Amino acid sequence: MAEHGVNQLMTDTMEKIRSMVDVNTIIGDPIVTHDGTTLIPVSKVTFGFGSGGTDFQSHNAGAQGPLCFGGGGGAGVSIVPVAFLIVNGDSARILPVNMPADNSTDRLIEMIPDAVSGIQNFISGRRGKKDDATEEEEAPVEQPTEE
Repeated sequence: MAEHGVNQLMTDTMEKIRSMVDVNTIIGDPIVTHDGTTLIPVSKVTFGFGSGGTDFQSHNAGAQGPLCFGGGGGAGVSIVPVAFLIVNGDSARILPVNMPADNSTDRLIEMIPDAVSGIQNFISGRRGKKDDATEEEEAPVEQPTEE
């Protein structure tokens, strides 16, 4: 069975998109500063494509001639920087690029780093309280002295 022209058109369009958008587009090349801090850019990539085609009878070939194929395809890509991952020694943090969120999903994604920090601080605080309580329990009880 011969391959239809629209199949090749879609394959070619997807290959072009694949060559434009790879993992290096989303997570950029690391940038190392003079003090050893590494900055890694993070972007949001949105893309879409469409293609279509049709078989039609050529005016010159006549009614019994082979069908011709006509079609087209297009693609669009949007790349928006969203944050930098900052790695310094053993610590890492996210520095968001302060752009207004377009929708609820973007606002939720922007809140994740703050939520994670809040949870870590809460857990650290709870551990600190447990350690303080343990130290208080283990501390010797001073007996009042009679004077």
